[in-house]
Amino acid sequence: MEKIRLQKFFTENNIMSRRNAEKVIEAGNVKINGVIARLGDKVDPESDTVTFNGKVIKPLPKSDKRYIMLNKPLGYVCTVSDEKGRDTVMELVKDVGQRVYPVGRLDMYSEGLLLLTNDGELTNRLTHPKGNMPKTYSVVIKGEISAEALSRLTSPMEIDGYKLKPVKVRILSVKNGATNTLFTLSEGRNRQIRKMCDACGLTIMRLTRISIGSLKLGELERGKWRDLTEAEVNYLSGKTNKI
Repeated sequence: MEKIRLQKFFTENNIMSRRNAEKVIEAGNVKINGVIARLGDKVDPESDTVTFNGKVIKPLPKSDKRYIMLNKPLGYVCTVSDEKGRDTVMELVKDVGQRVYPVGRLDMYSEGLLLLTNDGELTNRLTHPKGNMPKTYSVVIKGEISAEALSRLTSPMEIDGYKLKPVKVRILSVKNGATNTLFTLSEGRNRQIRKMCDACGLTIMRLTRISIGSLKLGELERGKWRDLTEAEVNYLSGKTNKI
């Protein structure tokens, strides 16, 4: 079998993220066939023995289910195909090797954490309106937010005939003519933050989803994707309450 980088071996087998794999390799906690591994080393999953802190890491059996995180850039729509001919997120995950689908949506002008999978059960769990998985967004708003607007954003609000659940809004800073905020939603209505801000007379300059529950976008490069770890999948599936 063709050799792969050690970091990829860890991510493909849902042990840990590529970044964390690099850290444990640098710390000397990983061995290949009894020899301490170094960054850049490659392994043959079928013939080499990889240990982490003395425990043998066995390759997972091939599965039809796949779970990935994408750092969605601006300008892409979250559909498999688009009747208007616009770029879709599917173009960014062509090298996944399996057919996956977006879990929920980020509009064309929003960016950040997007999950894709072929696991329908998990998709339903995460996209159901009554789901309680909080989602946090970094939102840059033009100008300052008045006390009145902030109070309205965090109070019960009705959008499209639906009474929204309370939203947490935290102001991080006000500089260069813009207010940097964090919005945390306990539900994910269509274009909810944009509609809330429109209702308050606020203009959004940039909107980025940075986390879903405890799952964080981290330092994943814009336009890039990675497989979720087993711990992350278990967390999203409700099997554990932490990652």
